[in-house]
Amino acid sequence: MKPGLLEVMRMNRICRMVLATCLGSFILVIFYFQSMLHPVMRRNPFGVDICCRKGSRSPLQELYNPTQLELSNTAVLHQMRRDQVTDTCRANSAVSRKRRVLTPNDLKHLVVDEDHELIYCYVPKVACTNWKRLMMVLTGRGKYSDPMEIPANEAHVSANLKTLNQYSIPEINHRLKSYMKFLFVREPFERLVSAYRNKFTQKYNTSFHKRYGTKIIKRQRKNATQEALRKGDDVKFEEFVAYLIDPHTQREEPFNEHWQTVYSLCHPCHIHYDLVGKYETLEEDSNYVLQLAGVGSYLKFPTYAKSTRTTDEMTTEFFQNISSEHQTQLYEVYKLDFLMFNYSVPSYLKLE
Repeated sequence: MKPGLLEVMRMNRICRMVLATCLGSFILVIFYFQSMLHPVMRRNPFGVDICCRKGSRSPLQELYNPTQLELSNTAVLHQMRRDQVTDTCRANSAVSRKRRVLTPNDLKHLVVDEDHELIYCYVPKVACTNWKRLMMVLTGRGKYSDPMEIPANEAHVSANLKTLNQYSIPEINHRLKSYMKFLFVREPFERLVSAYRNKFTQKYNTSFHKRYGTKIIKRQRKNATQEALRKGDDVKFEEFVAYLIDPHTQREEPFNEHWQTVYSLCHPCHIHYDLVGKYETLEEDSNYVLQLAGVGSYLKFPTYAKSTRTTDEMTTEFFQNISSEHQTQLYEVYKLDFLMFNYSVPSYLKLE
């Protein structure tokens, strides 16, 4: 028996007892892949724990023991990214692993592709619309062929993709153990500015204006007009930052997914991700995933020029009016994302 499996079996027994006695309350205990399974996976990529699709190699096999030279070269880069996540989780264990148990709600961002044995954790403002389109092609069994023919709003309909929280505990553990898990990340403050621009400067996002804009203006703006309090459609970036670092905000409710930290959305210190893609190398990393899944010959990541994309230069401009005190507090909120995914402290920051 592998080290730690006895503990996991004991946990699962506890789960069954809880399910039987707590009138439907649902507590999910998952494997700690970072510490238990990752070393085993690297030493034995052809072990019984990796389930192959019939007649082909699984994405996990191709990732950890590639048969193609070009994949071998790329595998080194992604090993370095995995190691960075592991080291950061270990060095910051008191913060990153406060919670020892994940609930089904924690797994709602993990999209499952049964046919290609993939699990994708989507992060808003990191090309998640196009990746959801790709997952719809991969899981649609012929219903879709061109991801860009899928309307953006349809890609975000929850019923069009199956997420990990919809499975039973044994099914969840099997997929986490056997499927290739991946996510895509982005420089944290560039992602934050992108979220602000999309949700608070676009007139059509009235739901965000009502839900968050009115609250932010009421809390952060002195002498706000009645119109501003009613519409919430003119939130300043400085007010948005003040709202994020406000202790009351963090006690009140979790951040919205568009500005929530990646480590809180995807739980990389509890779930071992086999591949970490980056927005900065989006096309290459995305096509690498598709190659590993065995579909790279006929399916590519959609590319198109988007003139409105948030850039590093644009992010620098937005932070010019943020005080050094608020910059420091905001960096602390997103610090783990910076460290975990190897993003350096931006040169424009004036940290105290």
